[in-house]
Amino acid sequence: MINISNSAASGKTVGARDNEAHQVTSTDTDFDDLETPALLLDEAKMMRNIDHLAARAKKLGVTLRPHMKTAKSIEVAAHMGQDKTDPITVSTLAEAEMFHAAGHTDILYAVGIAPQKLDRVRALRAKGCDLVVILDNVAQATAVAQAGVPAMIEIDSDGHRGGLEPDDPALIEVGRLLHDSGTLRGVMTHAGESYTVRGADAHAAFAEQERSAAVRSAETLRKAGLDCPVVSVGSTPTAYGARDLTGVTELRAGVYMFFDLVMAGIDVCTPDDIALSVLTTVIGHQPSKGWVLVDAGWMAMSRDRGTATQDVDQGYGMVCDAQGRVIPDLIMIGANQEHGIIAHRNGPEQPIPDLPVGRQLRILPNHACATAAQFDRYHVLPKGNGPRDIWHRFGGW
Repeated sequence: MINISNSAASGKTVGARDNEAHQVTSTDTDFDDLETPALLLDEAKMMRNIDHLAARAKKLGVTLRPHMKTAKSIEVAAHMGQDKTDPITVSTLAEAEMFHAAGHTDILYAVGIAPQKLDRVRALRAKGCDLVVILDNVAQATAVAQAGVPAMIEIDSDGHRGGLEPDDPALIEVGRLLHDSGTLRGVMTHAGESYTVRGADAHAAFAEQERSAAVRSAETLRKAGLDCPVVSVGSTPTAYGARDLTGVTELRAGVYMFFDLVMAGIDVCTPDDIALSVLTTVIGHQPSKGWVLVDAGWMAMSRDRGTATQDVDQGYGMVCDAQGRVIPDLIMIGANQEHGIIAHRNGPEQPIPDLPVGRQLRILPNHACATAAQFDRYHVLPKGNGPRDIWHRFGGW
């Protein structure tokens, strides 16, 4: 048996008040002051991830438009190394409103626009936010043109979701509606199918497919006499896989800030790059089944089982000790609403560590976006030796 010591087994009664959390230094990794489950964010790992992709974008000669859908946090945005006039991407109008209130002015709302939301878009633009929407059909384009809201045409580069294919005749029709109303900003695409392949070469191939579709679409519009100043591509796998972005003006990615087990499972990162984890506490055992019960169920981890179709299934998350060190082959194999079931990935006959009631553990998430969405704050482990901080998250649409 492996014995991992942790003073959490003392049974100390603790609270999660913000002012108490600020008094705990980064060297205190037993987290006795936190009620569990709690969302932890490793600032050093986050900054390493942010800086790495920023350097890649610069080398590739494109503007980075980070997607804030994973973070949903003003404090995380402040650590992007950008000026507030630099571009960002969002997935909800609530995000656009919050980030603009914090001073961000160049925002792409990267979900197909519902016409009923255009009044809200116009209201935000009236406040000085250069908010741009996306669309892929005549009905949307007609509504957007009438509202006078700038838009980008979504291009289907891999059959993953929405968008027009580069040779679809509707591309010119949609483009002309926008151009004639002065609202055409360009084209954008997202190679979501890149999440289904593994390795640098496979992601490079998807990145080229993504680039080619977007550039071809822009050229088609320009040949028809329609302006297309922006050519936007991006997903985290293709952002890391891209080797040539000729013809592209900007690159988008989001989960790269934190990474997760899905990204590790397709070799975009390693588990050591994952900046996000859920702190949980052991609350019981089922020895005959080889189970350890913890107080983080799917309400903490989310229902996302993104690794289930990968080469290695990580269940609901990979288990670490309170210091963040991976415990080999220990995963969360099941989750009820508030209960997590931890066991050896190879079955109950395998030995597992001695994890007494009160022991604190950390769980690396399958999908950082989904897990983070279960919480309203990050408990931040700072880069240096300063006090642990709290950064707030927001949700809604």
